[in-house]
This record gives sequence, C-alpha cells and structure tokens, in this order.
Amino acid sequence: MTDPLSPSRNPPVSDDAQSSAVRARAALLRLSSRSGVALLVVLAVLIGVFSALAPSSFASLSNVRNIAINAAPLLLLAVGETFVIIAGGIDLSVGSVLVFAGVLSAKSMGAIDADPSAGWAVVLVGLLVAIAGGGAWGLVNGLLVARTRIPPLIVTLGTLTAALGSAQLLTGGVDLLTVPNHLSISVGTGTVAGVPWLVIIAGVVALLFGSVLAFTRFGEHTYAIGSSFEAARRAGLNIRGHLTKVYLLQGLLAGLAGWLFLARFGTTSIGGHLSDNLTAIAAVIIGGTSLFGGSGTMLGTVIGILIPAVLLNGFIIVGLQPFWQEVAVGAVLVGAVFVDQQRRKVRERE
Repeated sequence: MTDPLSPSRNPPVSDDAQSSAVRARAALLRLSSRSGVALLVVLAVLIGVFSALAPSSFASLSNVRNIAINAAPLLLLAVGETFVIIAGGIDLSVGSVLVFAGVLSAKSMGAIDADPSAGWAVVLVGLLVAIAGGGAWGLVNGLLVARTRIPPLIVTLGTLTAALGSAQLLTGGVDLLTVPNHLSISVGTGTVAGVPWLVIIAGVVALLFGSVLAFTRFGEHTYAIGSSFEAARRAGLNIRGHLTKVYLLQGLLAGLAGWLFLARFGTTSIGGHLSDNLTAIAAVIIGGTSLFGGSGTMLGTVIGILIPAVLLNGFIIVGLQPFWQEVAVGAVLVGAVFVDQQRRKVRERE
C-alpha cells in the first residue's frame, strides 16, 4: 500500500515549473480576494461603531496602542497556526508550548544572573532559550504528525498537556519572577517613534512569514499539501519533511511569543494561556483560512487577530461585559466555517 506521505517515484517538479511571476500573481489574487476585502470592511465597521460610541476613549492614541499590544504576542501564534492549517493540520499545543518556553527562559535568566538589573546578555540568552524550547516541542509535533500518521488533533492535544505539565514540574506550579527589569523596560514597555517594541516585533514576523507564504516555494508547497496530499505526493514533494518544518516553525514562534509575554508582564503566567490556542485558531479561521487546508492569507490572519481584540476593548470601554466578546467571536467563527464549507461544496460541484 502506498504511503500518502512518501514522495512519489516520479521525478520531482523542476524549479522552473512555475515562474516567480506566476507565483507572485497567484499571491496577489489571494490578497485581493473577496473575503479579505470583507474582513477589512468588518474591522472598519467595528472601529467606526466603537469610535462613535466612545470617541474620546476608544479612538485615542493610547487605546489604539493598547489594542495593538494585546494582539501582538497572539499574532505570533496565529502566524504559525496559519501555516499549519493551510497545510491541512491543526496545533492545539501552542498555548502550553508558550508557557513552557517562558518558564525555561525565566529559569535560564535567573540561573545566569538573579539580579533584576541584569543586562542585554542575559536577556538575549533568555530569548534563545525560549525559541529553542518552543522549537523542541514544535519538532516533536512535526515528527509525530509526519512520521507516525497519528492525527494532528491527537498529537497536539497530547503535547498540550505534556508541555504544560513539564512547565509545572520545572516551577512546582508557582510563577517565576526571575525576569530582568531590563527586558520589561526595553522590550515590554519600550517604543520606537512611539510604536511599542512588542508591536514592531509581531509586525515584522507577520510581514516576513506572510511574504514566505505568498511568494516563496515553501509557501507554495504548503498550499499544495493542504489542497491534496495525494497530488502533492505525485508531484514529488517531500510531505513528511515539509510538515515537520511547518510544525517546527509553529513551535519557534510560540517560543518567541512566550518571551514577549515575559517582557510584557515581568513574570511567567502558567495558568494564563489556557485559551491562547483557541484564540489563535479562531483568528486564522475568521481571517479566511480554510479549516480543511489549502487556502488562506497572512493578511486575513492579521485582521482575524484584530477583530476579537477590537471587540474586547470596545465592549469594556462602552460598559458591556467582556464575556460578550467570547460570544461574538464564537458566532463569527461558526459562521466562517459554515461559509468555508459552502465554498467547498460549490468548488466540488464545478
């Protein structure tokens, strides 16, 4: 029986099979899709409504900064989740991986220099440790999904509990305070021309990997695998290797997000990220990425992160219970999946 994840014996597609011009044109078509325009309209309407209801507070520069800061670390999770879902997978473990990476980073910085005034050398070690810790769990996810053919839902559900349990073992279930003040002051609250470092880092990551997804062969192969495993196999793509890299990327970004949360709050937050995985997945789906794989854009994911952030902030400012945000996001998520299903049915009939 042929392994659907194994490359076909047919020769792989040559590098000249699709020109960069064709690839760029396809990327521009994705970016200019109707769903992307509709999402921008929805976001603009939400901003307009809350600005009209509370012009002095919602539309202020400080509030806009707050919305962006709240969304920034979650955007990193959603960027990685975009690759995973487009490739036909899912990753439920990102919140726990974020916690584990943050714990590992805080412990390493405390072990090197427990003085709160420790400088950039200690901070950078913490960054590398966080990214490595997240990447390790991402690699585990990728190898298990690609090599064992266990469904990614089950694999990442298992690593969700394993990563969180590992973080609790390292800390005894108590949050760590061994985060240098330099990290909190420089990255957590620091700005460049008035723009917070947290937002700059998240924006650069989204732009970089959005370009990778839209304009490179790695992104092209991600779409191909998510569209049809069998077609990708027949085209000679290394599906196992590619899926491993996609989950590794998700882990690396979760590690970076864990470091950003340390910078923002100055402490680990072991119990504070239980819903981050669902938030990231919801943002990706709301942003127009198909839950069944094969389609989506990074621009849609960015908007998909901003919509819940604007809703939560706006509800608080106008005096509504913030729990309504969860109701609204849930309704939008179900609606987005329903629309995606209808589109698939239309495509299948064509």
